Amino acid sequence: MHTININLFNEVNDDQKIFEYHLTNKNGIQVSFIEYGATITSIKIPVSNDKKVDVVLGFDNIDDYINSFGLPNAPYFGAIIGQYSGRIKNASFILNNEKIDLNANSGENHIHGGIHSFSQKYWHLEKFDEVENAITLSLTTDENQENYPGSLKVSVKYQLTEDDKLIVYYKAISTKETIINLTQHSYFNLDGHEKDVLDQDLKIYAEKYLETDQQNIPTGKFIDVKNTNFDFTDYKKCPENVDNTFVLNEGNDAAVSLISQQNKLQMNVYTNQPAVHVYVGGNCFNQIKGKENANYHTKSGICFETQNFPDAPNHANFPSAILKKGESYNQKTIFEFKKI
Repeated sequence: MHTININLFNEVNDDQKIFEYHLTNKNGIQVSFIEYGATITSIKIPVSNDKKVDVVLGFDNIDDYINSFGLPNAPYFGAIIGQYSGRIKNASFILNNEKIDLNANSGENHIHGGIHSFSQKYWHLEKFDEVENAITLSLTTDENQENYPGSLKVSVKYQLTEDDKLIVYYKAISTKETIINLTQHSYFNLDGHEKDVLDQDLKIYAEKYLETDQQNIPTGKFIDVKNTNFDFTDYKKCPENVDNTFVLNEGNDAAVSLISQQNKLQMNVYTNQPAVHVYVGGNCFNQIKGKENANYHTKSGICFETQNFPDAPNHANFPSAILKKGESYNQKTIFEFKKI
């Protein structure tokens, strides 16, 4: 038995109301979303007969989501990232022998789609699908938004299955040849809101990661994880500091596994993308309170950004990030929850 429900999340003003949509499955898992940023606001999972744990960070009202982009380091809680996830060096790249200058919003670089990113847009509810227990949100960008060539029609479908998988389908089509790299930016904490993530066990299905410079821009080189702090080929405790892109092993669709011994809960991440960017964070700098009055800090959550490589347009040896006019961009990521 699954259900789709809707309620008023907040009123931005008299003319604009923000609704929250809830998918629930037969096992009592509930995933909630808002149109702003196509954001996942909560994932509540039963861990006992009388207790559910909310395993993603977020806010209780729309003003906090909006204002969080003014923090010293915007967290992008639960949002869809686009048009290009990660950093692009010097906010520029070459496409068809033409230099494209994007808006710089991280020093001299471009990150997570720029100043007016997908994460800060109001998406359109395109479809309720009660048979599939899914909702689809869509967005059409202005021509040359953030100086990306063309106009992009994007849709994101969230589906909650009866076997406890949250499947995220991404589709996009462009009016001109452009670049694209979409991801989902939820911060997970399988222990809930009040604790950090450092007691949870992490495994990353990657034998290499991307070398980066002092600005965390890829150099183009691949580093073996062996004998480094980034070797998570076997389970280890979550690191205090990680902001790195891991090159997923070919032939293994699993990307990441995370385990909470406290709640006897495991999350597995699967994707058809070549990489996962892993980031521990969530700091709100004592300026904005999280859900349930939580005080989010630098170790409050961990992100698994399944995606193409950051700065791929500037590296010939990276997978292509080009989307040709009229062709379809398709991406799929699965977050699976299991009791252990």
